[in-house]
Order: sequence, then structure tokens, then C-alpha cells
Amino acid sequence: MKARYQFRIYPTDQQRQGLAQLFGCVRVVWNDTLALCKQSEKKPKSAELQKIVITGAKRTTERAWLEEVSCVPLQQSVADLETAFKNLFDSCKWKKKGVR
Repeated sequence: MKARYQFRIYPTDQQRQGLAQLFGCVRVVWNDTLALCKQSEKKPKSAELQKIVITGAKRTTERAWLEEVSCVPLQQSVADLETAFKNLFDSCKWKKKGVR
């Protein structure tokens, strides 16, 4: 049997600002990756997506603010989108249980 714990955090104003900045960056990377996948005929690999969406965007002036947060959550955002696509395609092919 597994135990479950529930915690509530009370971040300071500075921590709230940092979390909001991080979540905003993750949202932008998710949306950029999704737009890139919709534009391309064949879905690129995760490493290619990370190189284009994260590394390439950090070098531009309009997305230079991505440099201010850690790259790990940004990479996880790309990986989560890839998992979402895999689950969607598996569901359409009846490989995954649930609603088609």
C-alpha cells in the first residue's frame, strides 16, 4: 500500500515571480514546439525539436529571456509534448485503452 501526502506551499513574492516566469517560459516552448510539429510534414525527433525551439530561440533577440530559466523544465516540456503525441496516436490505433 502506498501512502499519500498532501502539502501546501506558501511562496514568497520573489518565489512567485520566479515560478510565474518559469511556467510562462515552459508554456511558450510548448506552444512553439506544437506549432512547429503542425507545420512539418513529418514530426521531427525530440533532439531536433529541442535544438530548434530551445537553443535556437535563446539566440534570437525576441526570445533571449528563455536564457534566464533552467533548461531542464524546457526540455521536459518538449518531452511531455512528444508523450502526448504518442498517446494520441496509440489511442487512434487502438493500442491504448480508453476513448478513441
